[in-house]
Amino acid sequence: MCEKPILHYFNGRGRMEPIRWLLAAAGVEFEEKFVDTREQYEKLLEDGSLLFQQLPMVEMDGMKISQTKAILQYIASKYNMYGKNLKERVVIDMYVDGAFDLMALILSHFFMPESEKGKQLELVKKRAVNRYFPVFEKALKDQDFLVGNQLSWADVVLLEAILMVEEVHDDVVPLFPRLQDFKERTSEISTIKKFLQPGSQKKPMADAEYIAIVRKVLQF
Repeated sequence: MCEKPILHYFNGRGRMEPIRWLLAAAGVEFEEKFVDTREQYEKLLEDGSLLFQQLPMVEMDGMKISQTKAILQYIASKYNMYGKNLKERVVIDMYVDGAFDLMALILSHFFMPESEKGKQLELVKKRAVNRYFPVFEKALKDQDFLVGNQLSWADVVLLEAILMVEEVHDDVVPLFPRLQDFKERTSEISTIKKFLQPGSQKKPMADAEYIAIVRKVLQF
């Protein structure tokens, strides 16, 4: 029996959350080792566990895998969520990168001064409405999923992005009926539905305690 993947990161969303989502969607149970102190982080550095001295890191299949996209692409490939051919993969990658760009705008605002947060959230809304969501709305015109009409990791990342936008702007997603339908359908996929239930390993929005820990560990 294969050992469960072990996820090394802070006890919060950040760059690890899409990895949690993808493992959950694939039905893969995983363990987490939270990095709460500078000493824990330095131990990982001393052990040579962090390729570029960065988190997240996932222990899986006898490897210590760093870099978020490398981790995600490995998981997607292993669990048949990365398209049927090279052309489908590059389309999946484009959709994922777009969703990540939008998500990054949301994640970054938590670390901004209070005086800048409102402006950043308005930018999130503007980009979601005018740049990112129209692309996904068009892609879902004649199919249930973004690529090849089967679930890929692009769909998992898109659902995460939709829910993140809803948390800060609940009036955006209703402007896109196909995205609204996509959210409702994909949220009912059994593995994803389980991950969305209270008590799962899905992490909440960043709070002051989480931000303080990240700043303390990474010293910024």
